[in-house]
Amino acid sequence: MEWYQYAMCFFSGAFAANFIPHFVSGISGRDFPTPFAKPPGVGLSPPLINTGWGLANLLVALVLQWGSRLQSSSGLLMHVVAFAGFAVMSLMLSKFFGRNA
Repeated sequence: MEWYQYAMCFFSGAFAANFIPHFVSGISGRDFPTPFAKPPGVGLSPPLINTGWGLANLLVALVLQWGSRLQSSSGLLMHVVAFAGFAVMSLMLSKFFGRNA
């Protein structure tokens, strides 16, 4: 596997993790920070924006996963790399949103 496929796999996991809070907040009808809020990432965006932003993150995650050939990889390493991206982003998001709550 090429180095960039591992990077794509890592970021696929990261975007998948970022999908969850925005999508859940959006479909729950709650305001939540997005890059489109004022100030970006701190102010609150309405549920419709959060749902769309969550779906955009999911789409990027799926495209990166497809590009990294994660599904056709026979090695466990690619799945571990994707999980690492998911875990790192999850921890970063919990720290960021915990501080801004």
